[in-house]
Amino acid sequence: MTASFTMVLTGTIVNVAVPDVMGAYGVGQDKAQFLQTAFITTMTASQLLNAWVVGRLGQRTAFISVLSLFLVGGVICGVSPGLDGIIFGRVLQGFASGIVQPLVMVTLFQVFPADRRGFAMGIYGMGLMLALGFGPVVGGVTADLMTWRTIFWVPLPLVVAALLMGVFFMPSRRPEGPTKSFDWIGYTLLCVALYCMMATIGNGQRDGWGSDIIITQMLVGIGATVGFVVSQFRPESAMLDMSLLRDLRFSSAVVIAFVFGAGNFASTYAMPVFGQLVQSYTPTIAGFILLPASLVVVFLLPFTGRLSDTVPPHYPIMGGLILFAVSGFLIADADVNTPFWTLAFFGMIGRFGMSFINPALMATALRALPPEKLNQGSGTINFFRQLGGATGINSLVVALEMRTEFHSEAVTATQTADNAATRELLTRLERVLGEGGIPDSLQFPLALDHLGQVLEAQANTLGFQDGFLLIGIVFLGALIPAYILSKSR
Repeated sequence: MTASFTMVLTGTIVNVAVPDVMGAYGVGQDKAQFLQTAFITTMTASQLLNAWVVGRLGQRTAFISVLSLFLVGGVICGVSPGLDGIIFGRVLQGFASGIVQPLVMVTLFQVFPADRRGFAMGIYGMGLMLALGFGPVVGGVTADLMTWRTIFWVPLPLVVAALLMGVFFMPSRRPEGPTKSFDWIGYTLLCVALYCMMATIGNGQRDGWGSDIIITQMLVGIGATVGFVVSQFRPESAMLDMSLLRDLRFSSAVVIAFVFGAGNFASTYAMPVFGQLVQSYTPTIAGFILLPASLVVVFLLPFTGRLSDTVPPHYPIMGGLILFAVSGFLIADADVNTPFWTLAFFGMIGRFGMSFINPALMATALRALPPEKLNQGSGTINFFRQLGGATGINSLVVALEMRTEFHSEAVTATQTADNAATRELLTRLERVLGEGGIPDSLQFPLALDHLGQVLEAQANTLGFQDGFLLIGIVFLGALIPAYILSKSR
């Protein structure tokens, strides 16, 4: 749990540093967010390696090896002078995180008896939620007290502690039976598909959706995706066991995990960035927005975990999705005047829904599988959840840029000589500047500059409001597979 906690903490700790990274390297949000999506995308790609790595090395050796790789990635992030070097370090950390998380989940599932596995998934979810809540807080406090680059060093002592405990306490058994050979073809196609998909979404707005490079990346990504799916029907070495998807319970849980991951990761990314870019919060204050919500979830998860052992799973899942959607719709009405605790309360509503979704979803997915398929099933469900997360963050950033640009053009078009409110504002600004001793020749240009900043802030606010509205719609869309899950047996 210490390892799993640290992996999620590292994934969210950089969210509050996005504005600082934009300023430090002179890049836009579409480039700065790669610190997050590079981590999540690589984590997604390595989720399916869990079964093969554990089969080759055993749980203990696999655990120690990937934590050592994580440490190397953290050091690279801490010492690299350029943004590309930091992104490479995040890639190594994401690769290690993708293997550790399903390994931890399966270990918990194995050591708890059948009638306590929902409770075990609740404990697992507690660690995840604590990390989700404390990640932005730790990042914000570190960025304010020291520098934003220091945040890459903060999780490393916890990783060392988890590694040492793993040496003594982690189970050392290997799965019985022969280990499959590594699927180099499938894994290469998967990495190409993920890279092309994320690059297309992340760069499409900047390079042009109809540009040659974006069209090429899109076609290569589609071809690699089709090739990966076809390659996974080879039973001798496939990473993704396609036979698992024949079970309607498991396949429904996979779809819910993807949609839930998209909305959850997108909202976790957006809240701290909204606090800094729209509310002008410091990194520390922005990091605290989601902490109350996370603490509420930590308190509730043991109870909702027990609940998932006693009631049909579609009830808590559908209820949680509705609460998350309501949270998104409420935040979509927030602006610069919205109080901090109002934003925090809206976040609490969504995270309250998460406390019902996670235990029921994970326990239901793994209950649908035979014991010898637990490692593959755990890696698969986490793969699709992380894939949804990477897709959600990238898509949200694109939506924010597109909607902000749209609103910027719309509000700018209203600033004409016939706009009495604008003329009055400029006149008052010139008067104030004159009273402050500003020369006449500079008063009007400075007034126009201030007007431009006001319009930019308004466009930013409206863009984020549209983004949160989209998140709410995404969660409502997950009700469809949840309904199918309710009809499956």
